[in-house]
Formats: sequence, C-alpha cells, structure tokens
Amino acid sequence: MKLPAQVKLVDVGPRDGLQNEKQPVSAEVKIGLVHRLQDAGLKEIEVTSFVSPKWVPQMADNAEVMHGIQRKPGVLYSVLTPNMKGFEAAIAAPREEWPDEIVVFGAASEAFSQKNINCSIAESIERFAPVVEAARAKGIAVRGAMSCTVGCPYEGEIAPAKVGYLAQLMKGIGVQRVDVADTIGVGTPRKVQAAMEATLAHFEVDAISGHFHDTYGQALVNTLAALELGVWNFQSSSAGLGGCPYAKGATGNVATEDVVYMLHGMGIETGIDLDKLIDAGVYISEALGREPNSRASKAIRTKRAG
Repeated sequence: MKLPAQVKLVDVGPRDGLQNEKQPVSAEVKIGLVHRLQDAGLKEIEVTSFVSPKWVPQMADNAEVMHGIQRKPGVLYSVLTPNMKGFEAAIAAPREEWPDEIVVFGAASEAFSQKNINCSIAESIERFAPVVEAARAKGIAVRGAMSCTVGCPYEGEIAPAKVGYLAQLMKGIGVQRVDVADTIGVGTPRKVQAAMEATLAHFEVDAISGHFHDTYGQALVNTLAALELGVWNFQSSSAGLGGCPYAKGATGNVATEDVVYMLHGMGIETGIDLDKLIDAGVYISEALGREPNSRASKAIRTKRAG
C-alpha cells in the first residue's frame, strides 16, 4: 500500500489544547509555546481564538499573543473566529499581526449543533458565510473544522452522509480546506475512512486533514487509516493538551509527539525535530504543573535520563 511520503502537522495545542484549562496561562507562556513549536519544525500552528472572553476566558489575551509572536517565514498561523465580531477583532491589529488563516466550524450532528451553538447545521454555516467572504476578500485563507464526524455525545454514531452534507455546505460558502474531526474520540479505522470518503466527494485529498481525539486510544490507528486514503495533513496537540469536555476524564487531542514518533518510524517525513518537540511539550506541561500526556515523550525522556 502506497502511503504519503510526507505529512504536514498542525499543532493545535496553543488554541484547542489550552482553551478549556481552568488555571490561567499567561500570554508570555503561550507565546513561548508557539516559539518552541516553530523552532521544532512545525509549519502550521493554531495560535488562539477570537471569542468572547465571557465564554472562553483563557483566550482573552488573543491580540497580545498574536502581537508577541516572532513569526518564522514558511509557518502558517491560524486562529478561530466564530463570528464577524471575532474576525474583525482578529484583523484590528496591524497587517503583519493578522492570522494567515481563520478557522470556522460546523458539526455533522444536528443535536450537537443545537446544544453547542443553538442553531441547525445549515443555519450555522449561513452565519459563517459573511466571515468566510470577508476573510477571503482580505487574502486570508479559510479552514473549516467539521466536528463529530464519527460520533456525537447526544446522537451517537454519525452516518457518513451527514459528514458529506456538512462538507458540501462548507464548500458552498467558500471554505478552502476542512478538518475531519473525531471530537469525542469514539472512531475506529473503518468509520474514520467512511467519514473521510464522504468528505472526499467535495474536497480534494490535499484539502482534508484528520483531527483525532484519543479518548479510546484509537487516534494513532485512525491516523494510519486516513494515511491509507492518501490524507497527509493532520492535527495534533503538543503534550496531548486538551481534554474532552464531553467525556469525563477522557484524553482529548492526540499528542503531536506520539504522531511524529509513529510517522518517523514508518519512514514518513514531517520536518519536525522530535527532541525539540518533546522539550516544547515539557515546557507547557511544567507551566500547567503536570506531566506531558504523551507516551513517546515519557519513553524518550526516560531513555535520556539513562
């Protein structure tokens, strides 16, 4: 089976990984994490979210973080903008501090959409249409995060047709690429492939990324399942940051370190220095007062210690 020769990873730790942390994380620490990730070779980093500080207090320092980053050529910096107000806030700074890409989102589950943002899937996409249009008019790329593509905490299993429907709606409003996300981490390889295939009916393989949570320990095998379909973009989180708010005590995002260890072991290039990546994960974990949630990190650090 021919697998991709190289993979590009988006580290979502600074945004998706930290947004639900109850303890405050300073802008300085977040900036330090972004710098360490780009120094480790990450070419795409999801930095922050322009949302109401009332709903996501952890992201209240979004402008400060974007201002503080020393950008590296060839690195793409993305931010989540859930509405027009968020987008306007993201471009209120000087041009050199704008994000390269904004992220909008939608769920493949009607129940999740209603519970999460109080509207139907179609209505949620309609709300994003002006944001997408405004971003593209300014030369900012647009990515669409498609959540609950395999399972939903309210609806249970999600049919691939629903994933295809969401992908079609995203394509229709001008979204350029999409993430196929197993938000609660219930997916297994065949189910993930079915969700990917439904998305491939509307987007080229180069415009699709996998975003797998490790709740049931399936994230790495699901990554392999997506690789088998030719998918070569994936999202992961430094030190496995980010719990799953819908499954108590469950792990959230798969650790970037574990994905990189697997890919390098398969001879797939990532351009990432695993040792530097592990150090980045240790840095943010120490700031949070806990161990990195990565098996590769633990094993390699144990080996380092002799």
